[in-house]
Amino acid sequence: MNLTKLFELQENLDQRIKKNISVDKTSLISKKTLALQVKMAELANETQCFNFWSNDKTINKNLILKSYINSLCFMLTLGIEKGFTDINVKIKPNEYDMTSQFLNLYIDINDFVISSSKDHYITLFEDFISLGNKLGFSLKEIEDAYYNNSFIIKRSNYN
Repeated sequence: MNLTKLFELQENLDQRIKKNISVDKTSLISKKTLALQVKMAELANETQCFNFWSNDKTINKNLILKSYINSLCFMLTLGIEKGFTDINVKIKPNEYDMTSQFLNLYIDINDFVISSSKDHYITLFEDFISLGNKLGFSLKEIEDAYYNNSFIIKRSNYN
């Protein structure tokens, strides 16, 4: 996965958006963090991994991938805001079930809010990529989906 390219594309998109909206820069990191949490919740909802009370767990892999990529956009933009674009991530295999992985990601996000260190960001990013693998997506699939995502295309129309 070419993280350098992903960060560059996301930064270009972020700059286009900032030119066209009025936003209080002091609260921008908070807004982006909350947006990540919301997008992660939408992703969890698409997977239905928490839905223990129902046997009908119809899932759509394309919608899950789209939700995952929407979350990735906010993962990248948080790294850009903090200047953490020169990271190396290692895929950490784990035996956690999907529900536990989501809960762990919320803990990672909270750790990042409390102490926005590069180490916390890398842990968050690694756990996020690990979730992508648990969802059945390869690094290439994730990267390709980011490039082809309609959300990205819509955001790039902020010329």
